[in-house]
Amino acid sequence: MEQNRRRQILDRGGLEINWPGEPLLGSAYGEAEIEVVTQTIRESMDPTVGFGFICREIEEFEAAFAAYCGTADAVSINGAGTGLDMAMMCLDLEPGDEVICQSVNFRAAPMAIVGQGARWIPCEVDSRTFQADPEDVERRVTPRTRAIFAVHMNGLSSPIDDYLEIAERHPHPKHGPLKVIGDAARALGGGYKGQKIGKAGWMTVFSFHTQKNMTTLGEGGAIATDDTEVAKRLRQLRQFGGAEGWGSNYKMTKVQAAVGMVQLRKLDEMIESRRRLAKARDEMLAGLEELITPYEPQDCKHSYYLYTLLVQQAWAGKKRDRLMSILREDFGVNTIVANPPVHSTIPFLKQHTGDCSLPVSEEVAARLFCVAIHPCMSDADNEYLCAALWETVEKVRDAR
Repeated sequence: MEQNRRRQILDRGGLEINWPGEPLLGSAYGEAEIEVVTQTIRESMDPTVGFGFICREIEEFEAAFAAYCGTADAVSINGAGTGLDMAMMCLDLEPGDEVICQSVNFRAAPMAIVGQGARWIPCEVDSRTFQADPEDVERRVTPRTRAIFAVHMNGLSSPIDDYLEIAERHPHPKHGPLKVIGDAARALGGGYKGQKIGKAGWMTVFSFHTQKNMTTLGEGGAIATDDTEVAKRLRQLRQFGGAEGWGSNYKMTKVQAAVGMVQLRKLDEMIESRRRLAKARDEMLAGLEELITPYEPQDCKHSYYLYTLLVQQAWAGKKRDRLMSILREDFGVNTIVANPPVHSTIPFLKQHTGDCSLPVSEEVAARLFCVAIHPCMSDADNEYLCAALWETVEKVRDAR
């Protein structure tokens, strides 16, 4: 971005919206959502109808979500954290069983592993994609490994086929090929090898939390799968076990499902808005050597839940932090680090893993930061963010 151009942009004033680094509403809501909520409440006021619990709205939403993902089935739930726990329950874990999952991550997936009694085996990430590094995953497989827990970080798909090949090469001595489970809380609407994220793997957990690419009134989620038996078990788990065994109440509500149908119809349009802004941002930041823009492999379609930048290695740590501080203080641009390695930053998980060395993950975490992106962001705000990044990098550079 040419200097005079960015000065003109900055002179126009600040941002139209004080965007958090990770916006608190990740999708777009409008009159259609308000109308369907009102309609569903009015219809549910009849004592013979009520608000659920497994009803037409939920069944229709599940069918539509499965069709969107291209899977045989989808099971709606009250949140992705619940879904991660349920995925681990379906493994029937035994003492000593291990599950491999990256540490550059939100803590939910490792917490689900530990919470169901398995040993979490942290692995390294690829420093360009932030996905679990297949070579490091394979190095960490043992006869006790039960699953590879693939987290589709920040809107980009993991290389699921690589993990599936590893799973076939290293079967568990009792249970056969390892299970590959996807955590796509941040990646709904993204693509992998011509299909939607969620098609590949044993099951994939999605989030409809308020910050995510679509939301069902702030909470909610779904698990997509082609395994009809595991779908049956998931439904039993979410409704007190059915007649088969233990379960609890993990259901989505009727009103959430009704809103989910509206959001799902808008999802691809919202993802395309994110992608358009991200590509324009890539162009405006081209030539700014200290920053590395997000990477999109040829076989993937990034959903840009977060726009994840890297500073060059020489700027890791203090200079990265200084850059984030100047962006906030001088330009009103908020950023976040999503995410530092949870094996070393979450005390509970640190106690679980003990002395664990992940040098690549630590180095990546000292370099990455995320600038807000949102389907409703204006071109003017997108330009302002880029102009502010240019000015801030130059300030940090000149302070050397």
